[in-house]
Amino acid sequence: MAEHHINLPEGSLLKKTTTLNLGPTHPATHGVFQNILELDGEKIISAESTVGYIHRAFEKIAERRPLYQITTLTDRLNYCSSPINNMGWHLTCEKLLGVKTPKRVDYLRVIVMELARIADHLICNSIVGVDAGAYTGFLYVMKYRELIYEIYEEVCGSRLTTNMGRIGGFERNFSAVAFEKLEKFLKEYPVALAEFNKLFKRNRIFMERTMGVGAISAEKALNYGFTGPNLRAAGVDYDVRVATPYSSYEDLDFTIPVGTTGDCYDRFLVRDQEMWQSLSLIEQAYRKVQEFKGAEAEVYHADAPEYYLPPKGDVYTKMEALIWHFKIVMGEIDIPPGEVYNCVEGANGELGFYLISDGGRAPYRLHFRRPCFIYYQAFEELIKGGMLSDAIITMSSLNLIAGEMDS
Repeated sequence: MAEHHINLPEGSLLKKTTTLNLGPTHPATHGVFQNILELDGEKIISAESTVGYIHRAFEKIAERRPLYQITTLTDRLNYCSSPINNMGWHLTCEKLLGVKTPKRVDYLRVIVMELARIADHLICNSIVGVDAGAYTGFLYVMKYRELIYEIYEEVCGSRLTTNMGRIGGFERNFSAVAFEKLEKFLKEYPVALAEFNKLFKRNRIFMERTMGVGAISAEKALNYGFTGPNLRAAGVDYDVRVATPYSSYEDLDFTIPVGTTGDCYDRFLVRDQEMWQSLSLIEQAYRKVQEFKGAEAEVYHADAPEYYLPPKGDVYTKMEALIWHFKIVMGEIDIPPGEVYNCVEGANGELGFYLISDGGRAPYRLHFRRPCFIYYQAFEELIKGGMLSDAIITMSSLNLIAGEMDS
């Protein structure tokens, strides 16, 4: 922390400003962020943000990996909703490879992605509450994220970085226990979410801490490249699931919550309403999954042996499965040349994958479109002129995840 003097007209009192290094290692910054703030008391005069303290080079690592090994890299982007990253990557690969997934796979993916959206919004909104001084809501809803993680665990064996699914579908079929846990969540979480709303929505202190704070207009949000809840809170009803439907979202009914002011309070409300919409989507997709009977109820991947790793049990007992497993793992199957961009509605915005293939084993070039990387560029403008405490809650409401900053 350092003090500086501002040159004022002759005869004026000398005024001091303070430079505060907020981060990169600071508990209030929710990750590895550096913000150099110039303060007049507690008012922010100017800000300078630095992007990139992790330096993981995911995009360059991916250019040396076959497609199926890149899934684990996508987990580490927005790790609060890893399955959406996984599904987005698999959909991109399927677009390049020309793989068509069965309807049952689409609906199972919708269930998983919407569970991930709820888990992400649950964390974001409860942390906004913590940064406004209310810890109770965070403690109350966090146990319901645990229920979601138990479903993940039953589906794929992992919880946070899930590596869920495969090109063409899932590694295994959903078990009866997974569906039982899903039913338990669908029954219990709406009650908890309604209680959570009562703690915050009309809470005078919370409203004063969030209304008018960190606001952005629709025009500026579009100019910066905002998407997801942050853009919809500013009044723009853009949602990838509607604009360019994927995974059979077009078969399901849902509305897009839209705000008006683009401030922290509207971002909170939009995410809250999206959780209700996600619950509805999960229920609809689950009903459609239950309609499949007999052999159709056992389908969990596309018929694409060139790219879909066969089950281990088949590899050990069937020659054809062993051959395909060997060819895929040893890289004997080249991916077709082409250039594709595919995006999904991530929990915090449009998550896109720009993939160029020259016909080799690995991508020639791969770029991840990370929503948080774009939001953070606007952070300086959003907090300028506000209070230091407002900078923290603005960062929370943008849902900035450090894992998406530098890939």
